[in-house]
Amino acid sequence: MSSYNAPTLVKLEVKALLKKDAIDISDLEDLPTMVFTPLFIEAFNHKNTKLLQAIVVAWPLPYLTVGPLLKTAIVEMMKTVLHCINILLTQKDHSRGKLQVLDLEYGDCSADSWSMKQVPKSLPTCVPRQHLQVVTNLSLCFYLNKHQKCLLQWAQKRIDVLQLCCVKMSIFALPQEIIKEVLNIVQQNYIEELEIHTQEVWSFLDFFAHFLGQMRNLLKFDLNQIDFKHNVVDTVTDVKKCAGKFFSQFSQLRHLQHLSMNGAHFANDNMKELFRCLKSPLESLSITFCHLSKSDLKHMSECESLFQLKHLHFNDVVFSKSSFKSLQILLENVSETLQTLQLEHCRMKDSEPRVLLPAVSQCSQLSSINFYDNDFSRLAIKDLLPCIPACLECSDHLGYVVVERFSQLCPEFVDIYSRSKGSPSEPYLLLAPSLRVGCTVAMT
Repeated sequence: MSSYNAPTLVKLEVKALLKKDAIDISDLEDLPTMVFTPLFIEAFNHKNTKLLQAIVVAWPLPYLTVGPLLKTAIVEMMKTVLHCINILLTQKDHSRGKLQVLDLEYGDCSADSWSMKQVPKSLPTCVPRQHLQVVTNLSLCFYLNKHQKCLLQWAQKRIDVLQLCCVKMSIFALPQEIIKEVLNIVQQNYIEELEIHTQEVWSFLDFFAHFLGQMRNLLKFDLNQIDFKHNVVDTVTDVKKCAGKFFSQFSQLRHLQHLSMNGAHFANDNMKELFRCLKSPLESLSITFCHLSKSDLKHMSECESLFQLKHLHFNDVVFSKSSFKSLQILLENVSETLQTLQLEHCRMKDSEPRVLLPAVSQCSQLSSINFYDNDFSRLAIKDLLPCIPACLECSDHLGYVVVERFSQLCPEFVDIYSRSKGSPSEPYLLLAPSLRVGCTVAMT
């Protein structure tokens, strides 16, 4: 009886095949399925083109992961892999082949995780059976790199027999004509996560609106303005027209869960169209560096797609004085689901958090509050403490917590907390690095 275990036998089989001068598909027909993945990895690492071709043509699984190998490989190796796929696609009996998905997503290259990557992912089923799905992520920064050009040109030439499915896409200051070319090659309804950084905001939103409406499986959208000096429009009418055209497309995004917007492009009174068109219940909403009008906040507080929010973050957002009542209503509407609340650097005065405190105290799932870098006095923070089921800790100007310092400098806060909530053993963090008092609260 042989004392060899299965992994040892696989290694011996791979070693024997690598030594052969000529490899034919017939050499692979009787191989156990478990041999193909380690054999492919070794053939790739040894740049054995002929063996790679034979392996791809005879691939016995519906899913082939190559992305982790390409992560550090030269572009010639990507060309080699794509050439192997070309050979497979030209086979007369390809329609009876087992390979359905070629995964080019970068990831962990370790052997331990590799087998897990050969499990087919859940992808939209609208693709005809004879089409090969090529799955990738695209990070497009200023221009297309060699690997991206190679893949996109290859996919464009074979658009009748395969579909390029980009799951995660990020775009950073890429010219609009290149973005258009890329989006016309990839299957837009496969995009689940989209991150955009742009300079020419309104012209970009006007251009991009059509494409956004096609991304009907989008789960996460992050939109950022990167240079506020370039945000030039001719008239107020132009702004409202662009905003309306872009935000109207959100009615098509019925799977959207996470939305983040950063930039002054959300001019006063332009956000209401977004809140009118949102159809999917969001889990998180983050808005940074913009002015929200009373009308914007009113439509936000009435938007039912926000009533299940778990995370609500505002950073560098200027609220009108009369808008806090609407924000209070929104907090009341999310009181059963909200887990984190952030109002950081929003230029809030003492009277404004008091308007919100009754609603905040109703949020039963709340685990973190951040009011950092607002113009709060100690008196305002005293009013805040009874609503927070947590203890108090003090931090220095670097943000390090110093419990002893807090007890010495702010004993009245400890007394207030002890009288209202009891034990100061639960985690609460108060930050006061400058004359501006800010606070971050974390509860468990």
